[in-house]
Order: sequence, then C-alpha cells, then structure tokens
Amino acid sequence: MSTTRVIAVANQKGGVAKTTTVASLGTALAELGQRVLLVDLDPQACLTFSLGIDPEDLELSVHHVMTKGVPVTEVLATTEDGVDLLPATIELARAEADLLTRTGREYVIRSVVEELDGEYDWVLLDCPPSLGVLTVAALTAATGVLIPLQCETLSHRGVGQLLDTVHDVRRFTNRELEVWGVLPTLFDGRTTHARAVLENIAEAYDLTVVEPPIPKSIRFAEAPAAGRSILSTASGNKGAEAYRTVAANLLARG
Repeated sequence: MSTTRVIAVANQKGGVAKTTTVASLGTALAELGQRVLLVDLDPQACLTFSLGIDPEDLELSVHHVMTKGVPVTEVLATTEDGVDLLPATIELARAEADLLTRTGREYVIRSVVEELDGEYDWVLLDCPPSLGVLTVAALTAATGVLIPLQCETLSHRGVGQLLDTVHDVRRFTNRELEVWGVLPTLFDGRTTHARAVLENIAEAYDLTVVEPPIPKSIRFAEAPAAGRSILSTASGNKGAEAYRTVAANLLARG
C-alpha cells in the first residue's frame, strides 16, 4: 500500500489562495524533510510561474503527460524552494476537451501519481477554479481534499457544490477520499464578520477547520515576482509561520 499522501487543494471559486496554499504548504513540508511534488492543474499556470518557471518557455507540461502519454520524468522540474513541480501551460485549457470523450478520464491523474509511487511523501494538486474534468480527476487521485476558503459570505456559497462533487467521487471513483477540512485564508481576525463566517462554515457543513487561519499579508502578493514561496521571501512573516504550523499539523495527521 502506498504511503504517499495525495492532497487536492480545491475550491471552484477563484481568488481564495489555492495556489499560494499549494506553494507554501509544499515548501513548509519540504522544510520538515518531506519529499514533495506539486502538480499545477490550472491552465493559468500561476503555480508554475510562482515557483520561478515561465510557462511560455516550456515545451512539455502536465498536459502532455495526461493526454499524450509523455513520461512524468521528462516533465518534472526542480525548484529553488526544495519541491519538485509538474508544471502547466495554457495548453492545459484543451485538456478538458481532450479528456471528455476518453474512457477512464477520471483516473488520468491517479495514473500519473501511481507512476511516481514511492518517490514522494506528499503530492499536492493545485486544482483549477471549476468542478470540471480536471478537478474530478484530482479528487479521484487524492487521499484527501483541503478547501482554502476566504472568510467572506460570498466566498463560501460554493462549498456545498464542492462537497456534492466530493460525495459523487466517493460514490463512483474514489471511496477512500477524505475531506481534511477548510483552511481559512486571507483571514482578518479583527473583524466580527470573518469569525462569524468561519463558525457558520464549520457548523453548516460539519467540516473541520484547519488551524491556524492564514492571515492577510501583502507579502503573499510579492512572493511570486521572486519566483519563490513566502517561506523563502519573507521567512519570518506571520503568514509563512502559519503555513509552517498547518504543514506540521497535516504531517502529524498524515
């Protein structure tokens, strides 16, 4: 039985810090001595760019692994933050259409992960902001799903839809999938509204709230310009420390 923990970081709403969470958690886990692979499944390729790789310079990407049968090892990239990356390019936008009529499309990412069985302790999947084929395939490959959530009323309206998709995936393609919880991001604990939304989420959906909340910080916006995670560009920042604590908690759970 594989000991690799595969975590899908998913929320169909954009702007909730999915990519920041994948990059920061991955780096934090690597700091703890874990072997980590990040997989960019968003055609916007923000994770790829954020870790210092220009998608426009790439000839091969995760798209070619999933749809063309290119070996994973030909596409893997190393980063300065100590994690490996399966990068994305805009070509990934075609993957939904390419996979739509393919038998077993839900298992395409699982097969990629299985190809690397034993090479990594953690695989973090940066899902696109949708509930399409790529997100379903990511959930099918995952052992757990982590839901980054901005603590604002409009931000959590889609959580129920995501949980419906998780329920369907459990029923049809991945019985072992667990919801690891909601991770509050862009959190401003000074506001009553943010705290109230967080409490409502936990109660309404019976979800674990992953601690600690990730505070708002301009340092998160500055990090991608350097091609590094916030743990490298602002190591002592409260946001970086929060992700380190979350990573330690996930490691203990895993």
